Amino acid sequence: MAQDQEQPVERTLVLLKPDAVVRGFAGKIISRFEDAALKIVGIKMKQMDAEFTRRHYFDLEERMGPEVYNVTATFMQQGPVIALVLEGADAVATVRKIVGSTFPNEAPAGTIRGDYSHYSKAASIASGKAAANLVHASGNKEEADQEVDLWFDKDELQDYRTLAEIFTY
Repeated sequence: MAQDQEQPVERTLVLLKPDAVVRGFAGKIISRFEDAALKIVGIKMKQMDAEFTRRHYFDLEERMGPEVYNVTATFMQQGPVIALVLEGADAVATVRKIVGSTFPNEAPAGTIRGDYSHYSKAASIASGKAAANLVHASGNKEEADQEVDLWFDKDELQDYRTLAEIFTY
């Protein structure tokens, strides 16, 4: 007989970027995560200012150069974003699989980026604009922990059980 043991869960940050918000995809995108039995434990809408953008993308300029940072910062500040904290077993990897490759033209059908965008790295370079890829998802557990702490105070995160959790975990 199986014992009722809770699996370790992770929390990860997802941002619905300005292009997702203005195109009206918030509900569709959030549903994808809920369909995969990920639980929303925090959600808010925020307009990123220059200082907050710098804190979120603290290492982007060092990793990718000032041009990439500036293009990304401008893109992220052009409209509101919706920030989500999702929780579940292997949440970071699960979210990244659902989201798809960074460049939508490389993302397979069935992923958020593959279904709702087609922008390419070449188009981004040619236009000097950020790749409109709809969603930011934490890259690994450590990044997720840092990003969740940046975006949400502890009292903004909820603790509850969903029916999917009861039957899945």
